Amino acid sequence: MQAFINSAADLCTQVGGKIVLAVLVFIIGRIIINKLVSVLNNSKIFEKADGEVKTFTMSFVKIGLTVILVISIINILGVPMASVVTVLASAGVAVGLALQGALSNLAGGIMLLFFRPFKVGDFIEASGAVGVVKELTLFYTVVTTVDNKSITVPNGSLMNANIINYSAEPLRRVDLTFGCGKGEDPEKVQNIMVDVMKKNPKVLSNPDAPFARLSGGSNEAMEFTVRAWVNGADYWTVYFDL
Repeated sequence: MQAFINSAADLCTQVGGKIVLAVLVFIIGRIIINKLVSVLNNSKIFEKADGEVKTFTMSFVKIGLTVILVISIINILGVPMASVVTVLASAGVAVGLALQGALSNLAGGIMLLFFRPFKVGDFIEASGAVGVVKELTLFYTVVTTVDNKSITVPNGSLMNANIINYSAEPLRRVDLTFGCGKGEDPEKVQNIMVDVMKKNPKVLSNPDAPFARLSGGSNEAMEFTVRAWVNGADYWTVYFDL
């Protein structure tokens, strides 16, 4: 009986020591990982890199270091790596099926980074989200709407969606439609509209001059189409001014 108690005590001491060491390694490892990521994030390596490259790389590095930390803890606990590999291989198919969405998002993130249909800071519309791209990570893209809400969009959905990038070109055209009483002189109305656009300092004369033409109507009113080219940053200002 005494021998059994001694054996149990020795076993508890060994196991307890491994558990305590594993917990310490986990805590210290997390601190080191966060510190390394912070240092890398503020280093000169990414000074000239685009925002999406930076956030994607940071996400990849953090996940990679965390995987290394977990493997180290498994070794400390004395679990044979051969057994771990065998278990992972056996569960690989099931895990792959369960993580189809995550793997799709990962592949989508890599493709977005490679083809670069947008970058951090661009104003886009895709997968039901409209706003400024704030962050591109391994699995998700964060978009901030004009009313300051954050939308997290899976990269897989973005890669398979039509993406409208309003910031891709330096110039944009403001298209508006106005109604006018049918008794008015169409030429006079057009001249007034063109004159208003020309007096707006943000309206450009290139690539085309301000445009206003009678484009339709009904029995009660005439309909005029107005077009004006502006710098992308001035689009909404000119839109509401006109």
